[in-house]
Amino acid sequence: MTSLPLGADVRTGVPLSGYTTLRLGGPAARFVAAGTAAEVVDAVRATDQDGDPLLVLGGGSNLVVGDLGFDGTVVLVANRGSKIDCTAPGRVQLTVEAGEDWDTVVAGTVEAGLGGLECLSGIPGLVGATPVQNVGAYGVEVAQVLVSVDLYDRPTGEIRTLTAAELGLGYRTSVLKGTDRAVVLRARFELVDDGLSAPIRYTELARALGVRQDARVPVAAAREAVLDLRRGKGMVLDAVDHDTWSAGSFFTNPIVPDDGLDAVLARIVAAVGPDVTIPRYPAGLGASKLSAAWLIERAGFAKGHAGAGGRVALSSKHTLALTNRGDATTADLLALALEVRDGVRAAFGVDLHLEPVLVNCSLS
Repeated sequence: MTSLPLGADVRTGVPLSGYTTLRLGGPAARFVAAGTAAEVVDAVRATDQDGDPLLVLGGGSNLVVGDLGFDGTVVLVANRGSKIDCTAPGRVQLTVEAGEDWDTVVAGTVEAGLGGLECLSGIPGLVGATPVQNVGAYGVEVAQVLVSVDLYDRPTGEIRTLTAAELGLGYRTSVLKGTDRAVVLRARFELVDDGLSAPIRYTELARALGVRQDARVPVAAAREAVLDLRRGKGMVLDAVDHDTWSAGSFFTNPIVPDDGLDAVLARIVAAVGPDVTIPRYPAGLGASKLSAAWLIERAGFAKGHAGAGGRVALSSKHTLALTNRGDATTADLLALALEVRDGVRAAFGVDLHLEPVLVNCSLS
């Protein structure tokens, strides 16, 4: 490598299974742990100058790495640090380095009595990934609180600041998703300092808290309720619980344009019967969102449905999570994903799209 940052931790043949929440993935040819934003930039720039394939790795919670690993350089984003600035009466700006653990940051805001992130509790991964994916849960998305990000633009070699509006944030997406053009270095969020949560808009969460929708509650109460709900679905990481050995939701909820919705609903009704309520939600102008989990279950894939001799399975708590039961391969996992995707398509004519990023593997 041309010019790695002084003192950088560089290793070879590191198994990437130790850096993904699925515990899957073969070795990296070269592995660099970058402990500061400057080291991240220097390592990425040096890799680009060498013409070596690059994988920028965060918390590995939204990543599926092939069994052969990655024949290039993996740069682990490990820069840490945060600060809080008062921006207006009742509001603060939280600036966080990309390598900070997301849930640790959320817990810190709750402890400080800051509202805005509490409904995003328990989500695995690092801060840098949240704007890329526009992470969301329980009625809140990062887009609602994000101010801006600093990033390294690989083609130009510049460090740039993009506002939330410039990121094109949408349902589980942004202009950064699906491209390797930029590396997020830090993010800024606007929060409130009155100790109360964002309005509780998610029905399940409002029910758990015993409040009406749009009510605000103490941030600690919202966080605990969200964590309880996520634990019940196997969505809080636990080293001894194989239901949490996953990449979270493997499929996104399908968005159906309104001009094709009647035909889709008619096909679903023909399969499940006219007396069954089909979950459906607004998805912006001219589109509706269906429940991927509901479609998967109605297509015949129950919680715990196993593949590859039981080495992989749908979570016993949540059908959207595909799990490694302890001795799986990535090929096992993708075979199960293919079975589920094709089963839903055959049953209802609805295409499910992957949420995690696939590295050196594919869903045929």
